[in-house]
Amino acid sequence: MGKDVIIACDFASAEQTFEFLDKFTGRKPFVKIGMELFYGAGPDIVKQIKARGHKIFLDLKLHDIPNTVKKAMAVLSNLDVDICNLHAGGTIAMMEAAIEGLTRPDGTRPLLIAVTQLTSTNQEAMENDLLIKEPIDKVVMHYALNAKKAGLDGVVCSPLEAGKVHEVCGNEFLTVTPGVRFADGDVGDQKRVMTPEQAKIIGSDYIVVGRPITAAADPVAAYNRCVEEFIG
Repeated sequence: MGKDVIIACDFASAEQTFEFLDKFTGRKPFVKIGMELFYGAGPDIVKQIKARGHKIFLDLKLHDIPNTVKKAMAVLSNLDVDICNLHAGGTIAMMEAAIEGLTRPDGTRPLLIAVTQLTSTNQEAMENDLLIKEPIDKVVMHYALNAKKAGLDGVVCSPLEAGKVHEVCGNEFLTVTPGVRFADGDVGDQKRVMTPEQAKIIGSDYIVVGRPITAAADPVAAYNRCVEEFIG
């Protein structure tokens, strides 16, 4: 898959989600289904959105003992999503187990990416709350290398770190970057942000955009603006 804009469909119900997706009568955007929607509407929402022709990033951020994650990934692989994820902090063994569980009998599987550090986390929070004293950039790169060692396809990271991840892990290792805002927009609760155009320049493979599109007066226009700035 090439570069793309992924819309974070962070809605509480199927009704709200379909009301939003109904606005897109042309190009079917790549969408992210997160915990709020998945837990609120259940696995069927994934199948329904997929049936409409959308690619899906299932953003559940699994993090548990290796065997539990392996079994959960085996279930998720049946939903025919395009990307799913887990926390790199769960160790290499957990990530290897996830790949094993996600791989179907025919050898196919969705792309699997790891969350390094959330874009709402900054150096101060990492040191005070998580007792990780290393520089955040060093931590992100270490987690990314662990994900690569485990056989994953890429990481979720801040767009500020995408270029460095490619330097460390190679250009084929995917960077999926939330924390993207328009230059004239509100950054919300994100600490490490970048515009779509900047994310393109620095090397993000996919950008995940939520409120700047979903809360826009004209979501389709906002999405098209994102695509134009990021893909051209």
